[in-house]
Amino acid sequence: MDSMGRGRKMHIVMLPWLGFGHIIPYLDVSKRLAQKGHNISFVSTPRNISRMPKIPQHLASLIDLVGFPLPQVEGLPPDAEASSDIPFEKLPILARAYRGLQESISKFLETNNPDWVVYDVCTSWLPPIAAKLGIRRAFFTTLSTCGLCLYGTSSETMEDLAKWPPPEDLTRPPKWLPFPSKTMFRPSEAAILLQTVVDEDMSPSHTLACIRGCDVILSRSCKEVEAAYLKTLEELHGKPVVPLGLLPPLQESREDDTWKFIKEWLDKHDKRSVIYVAFGSDYLQLTQEGFTELALAFELSGLPFFWVIGFSCDHSFLLPDGFEERTKHQGLVLKTWAPQIKILSHESIGGFLTHCGSSSIIEGLKFGQPLIMLPLLGELPLIAKVLEGKNVGIEVPRDEVDGSFTRESVAKSLKLVMVDEAGKIYRDTAKEMSLIYGDQNLHDCYLDKFEEYISTNL
Repeated sequence: MDSMGRGRKMHIVMLPWLGFGHIIPYLDVSKRLAQKGHNISFVSTPRNISRMPKIPQHLASLIDLVGFPLPQVEGLPPDAEASSDIPFEKLPILARAYRGLQESISKFLETNNPDWVVYDVCTSWLPPIAAKLGIRRAFFTTLSTCGLCLYGTSSETMEDLAKWPPPEDLTRPPKWLPFPSKTMFRPSEAAILLQTVVDEDMSPSHTLACIRGCDVILSRSCKEVEAAYLKTLEELHGKPVVPLGLLPPLQESREDDTWKFIKEWLDKHDKRSVIYVAFGSDYLQLTQEGFTELALAFELSGLPFFWVIGFSCDHSFLLPDGFEERTKHQGLVLKTWAPQIKILSHESIGGFLTHCGSSSIIEGLKFGQPLIMLPLLGELPLIAKVLEGKNVGIEVPRDEVDGSFTRESVAKSLKLVMVDEAGKIYRDTAKEMSLIYGDQNLHDCYLDKFEEYISTNL
């Protein structure tokens, strides 16, 4: 520990995974560190950098955006530089391309000699290089803390895919959790997870290597929400775990034509009457049948709905014949980008049907929106189960084997959370949780403690 480091301006390299659910939280942390006077090198690819929010002018001199072109890899579409650019099954190819940046990033670290490098998943090659150069290492992934606990320790979790537990083992809570938990998957969810980790760069052993090679684990969490999991993660790996807070988003100030149109529609509805629906790129795990069931569920519920369809990589589904005409007085379907934070903060929104991405959950609960959860891939089902246990919403009932759902199950879930007397507990609890999720001062304090930690541990 270098107590003399406190107050010294540091150079910190930020290296997020190639997904905007990772890039944006990394950028938020970068801006906070830059506000403290530290120099940031934010490393990604040119196209991802061009799609990021602009750096505030007063911080631009402290945040250097470093773009390394991805190498050509067979099977990766041209201009695909982020997970939202590709179908789910091509994620391993993107990970292999990311590995191809190893030489460029290694040379960058050697040339610039930063004080810290903050790195994400799929970079198991980085810790040994940084350690050799005397660079301190922080592992920060936007995976939930409960999701990280799923991996166990290097002694508990097998080192290669051949020994990775079969799907049925993932349908039970991990044996190393010291408290009762619903941290487990349906068989269908476990099968989807294992599809992802078939690739070497995305395997559990590589994630564990990222953790083993760090000096500190960072978590987008707080003790007020995940105290037990934070403590367990620290005990599992014998390393300090520093929560960064939830990084709640600030209200968007941009007033464009899209928002004016949306606001005009929302203003026509009663308070807490509209269900907001958004899944982002995770629609890619839906079938046409599932997409159709969703649409018909909204119609069946009779509730006002605002549905943002954000398709990526030119993959789209067809709405049921006549759906938009039949529901034109009930709901609105938007097939483009939408200002989610503004929508969730509008007084007419009374619930949020979500895929359980971390940012979406934080944004929803910041504004006290009860959740109807339909997690589609990865560790998102674990997040849904934890949140359901906290009574901030419910998960849509699904078939335990194939993960399918029906229009009836979705419609019933929507009405329960939005209007039924039995759903009052979810509405009330979500409102209470907004006092934590929306407490900017609380989360600023976590970031201040993080900055103090890295300043005094050089």
